[in-house]
Amino acid sequence: MTADKKLEKLKNAKKIGESRSPMQDAMREFRRSKIAVGGMIVVVFVAILAIFAPVFSPYGFEVQNLRNNRAKPMEGYDITETYAEEKCHWYETPLEWGCTVFIAGSDALGRDLFSRIVYGTRVSLAVALAAASVSLMIGLIYGTVSGYAGGNVDNLMMRLVDFLYAIPLLPIIILMTVYFNAVSRQGSESPLMIWLIGLDKAAGGLLFVFIAIGALNWLGMARLARGQVLSYKEKEFVEAARALGAENGHIIFKHLIPNVLGPLLIAESMAIPGYIFLEAVLSFIGLGVTPPTPSWGAMINEGYSGLRSNPHLVLFPGFALSTLTLAFNFMGDGLRDAFDTRLRGRN
Repeated sequence: MTADKKLEKLKNAKKIGESRSPMQDAMREFRRSKIAVGGMIVVVFVAILAIFAPVFSPYGFEVQNLRNNRAKPMEGYDITETYAEEKCHWYETPLEWGCTVFIAGSDALGRDLFSRIVYGTRVSLAVALAAASVSLMIGLIYGTVSGYAGGNVDNLMMRLVDFLYAIPLLPIIILMTVYFNAVSRQGSESPLMIWLIGLDKAAGGLLFVFIAIGALNWLGMARLARGQVLSYKEKEFVEAARALGAENGHIIFKHLIPNVLGPLLIAESMAIPGYIFLEAVLSFIGLGVTPPTPSWGAMINEGYSGLRSNPHLVLFPGFALSTLTLAFNFMGDGLRDAFDTRLRGRN
């Protein structure tokens, strides 16, 4: 064997021997899935749209032009220069042509459909992130305490979860939303409810939707957290912490939660499409956000009665809802496959 071949063999052996962290392995596996990367790109793009909605939309979501209600896509309309200067975000920019054209048409009140779809991304992403955070927090704490306590405490807490599982969640969420909306309309003397009603109005009716969705979707997270804790609490590092005299709170927050959090985050990312779709359903039946705050579900509800004559009123928000839901599904599947070593290399 020549010296050059020996040197090349040593270099290859060194490369093979180079160690990578589990996170680096997971990210490498995630990048291999083109559909998961594509889903992540769509989610990031929608997040940028939500943050900079006034930049990407010609008009505000509440601006009306009653002379051009139910306009077709790319249909133009006449406006004065003063109107464009006061209302249009794209006035005196290279996109000024968008001030006189309904890019995706208009609804029954003459509001620009494209602008309302862009602003609707804020509602969908806000519900996704807030409901997922509430569900994760409650489920993580409940499941961790149940699994670590064990015995009768664990049995009692899990039987409560089983009981709640037997109750259909959608009717309960609808009843909670109806109750919160009724209290918001009638007012309340409770300082807490007055504060919550003020926050709900400031959030465009989203706060009570967050509470209703997030507070009742933690059951799966609790079971998953309990199972993870049961597998970790007998590990050597937990036994060592007990032997050193660590308190239960220290063991839970410093040793158990950091180890069980990863699988829960992946499971919650896969549950996000369900939260988005549930918010759209609530808005579709009139129990979601407060008008004129745009929601894709409410927009579909407003346009489906005229589907044959004005299909764009349903197709555009429906396409946006389907695209975002699929993007989160693809990204969640990619994260699950990347972090679960048993699934690597199957695709």
